[in-house]
This record gives sequence, structure tokens and C-alpha cells, in this order.
Amino acid sequence: MTDELTVSVLGTGIMGAAMARNLARAGHTVRAWNRTRAKAEPLTAEGVRVVDTPAEAVEGADVVLTILYDGPAALEVMREAASALRPGTAWVQSTTAGIGAMGDLAAFARAHDLVFFDAPVLGTRQPAEAGQLTVLAAGPSEHRDAVAPVFDAVGARTVWTGEDGGEGSATRLKLVANSWVIAATAAAGEVLALSQSLDVDPGAFFALIEGGPLDMGYLKAKTGLILDDRLSPPQFAVTTAAKDARLIVEAGRERGVRLDVAAASAERLERAAAQGHGDEDMAAAYFASFDKKA
Repeated sequence: MTDELTVSVLGTGIMGAAMARNLARAGHTVRAWNRTRAKAEPLTAEGVRVVDTPAEAVEGADVVLTILYDGPAALEVMREAASALRPGTAWVQSTTAGIGAMGDLAAFARAHDLVFFDAPVLGTRQPAEAGQLTVLAAGPSEHRDAVAPVFDAVGARTVWTGEDGGEGSATRLKLVANSWVIAATAAAGEVLALSQSLDVDPGAFFALIEGGPLDMGYLKAKTGLILDDRLSPPQFAVTTAAKDARLIVEAGRERGVRLDVAAASAERLERAAAQGHGDEDMAAAYFASFDKKA
């Protein structure tokens, strides 16, 4: 297989659209599908062919990349594409699907003779657009050369976690990483809300911890989005973060681990979404500290 591939991208949200652009810029032939076609149309300016159905997208593809809302969504779309899938095609499953979905996804891959890679990505809009994501990947070493050009186009680093994508080792690492991201974001929103309610200048708090072990660039980045009213377009949307938080809680519960912070974060994110902030950056969980939409 040459380094120039035909890649189908199924799902062109924040991450999928950026990945499709970077794949096209790297010289690959890219076909993209999205449930709402209008959201994918801007990709045509980057040389991406936007198509009407998943089956049309995957026909003749060397690599199929799915980056959809969750595991059931990924499985549903692949079922829609099933008639056009070619045996031996690499399936790069980059949706944050959750551990519970991995069995069904891997079973579908086996039934259609696909080479399955569990490959969620770590990063948000900005690194996605810059092709600087971290790819967490599990899949057979003998087929990794087939997907390496894809990972190189969308990411700055690939972290291999196992040989069998169906075991979900990459997804498990992604959930651990996201548990920290979500907890840190919730804490950032709460410290900002508390400081404001106590008539404390947030800048005084930032100065207090500056340069010490409590200082954190992520804290300043997320509170900055709130203070500067830059929550749209989102780096990582509230609704998606809420979904991931629930997957984290579920993963812990199934293994006898109670994740109180993740559960509370999920509730905060869902409350912010109900207030009308669902399509804003996950930092908008800040608004869940108040009874009404701010």
C-alpha cells in the first residue's frame, strides 16, 4: 500500500471535519459523510468529496475513519455502509465510544472482515485543526503501516496500547484522560463562580497560585474562555463532554469504583446544556453554578 490512501471520514463534527481537512492536505483522497450534509459541505473547498450516504463514502476506501457521537451511532452508521465495505479494509474507530460498546463494534468488524483499530484521539478543536492530536491506538501490529499515514496526518503522536482493538485498551486510556479533563474543567468553573460570588477578583487567585504546584495553564485557558466570552465556537462542546462523563461513570461502576467527581461533573454539564449552553465550550459548565442562564 502506498502512503497516498483513499480515506472515508464518517462524521464531520468539530473533530471529524478537522481530521478530514488534514487528511486531504496530506495528499490523501478523502470522501466525507455527515448526517447533516450541510455541515460537511465546507470541506469541499479543501478538496474533500462530500457524499450522501455512508455506503458511498466507504466504497473502495483503504481506511474508514468513524468519529461520531458515541458507540451506538458508530455502529448504526457502519451498518448503513455495510453493503459497500471491502474485506480487509482498515476501520479506524475514533469515536469516544465507551467500554460497553467495544464488543459490538469489534463483532461488526469481524463479521465484515475488517481490520479493527480502536483509536480515539486526545485533543480539542485547536490541536485537531493543526493536525496535532494525540492518537491513542490499539490494533494488530502487522497492519499498522496501513493506518500510519492517517495517524500522521491528524496527529502529532500515536500512543499504541495493545494488539487487539476489540479489547478497548485505547478507549480505556481515553476515558482515564477525559476524567481528568472533565474534573479540571468543572473545578475551573466552580472556582471562578465562587470567587465572583465572594467578591474576590479571579486575578487575585491566579496571582496567588502563579508559579506554584497549584498553577495550571488549563485553569487559565478555561476560565479565560468564560471571562472573555469566547465559548463559541467550542473546543469541546458541553453535550459531548456530558456524554463522556457518563461513559466514565459507567466504566467505573461496572468495575466497582464510585466516581463521585465524574458523576457530579456530568450533572453540571447536563444542567448547563438544559440552560441553553449545550453547543458552547465545556467551560460553560460554569453556568450550572447559577439557577438561571446567565
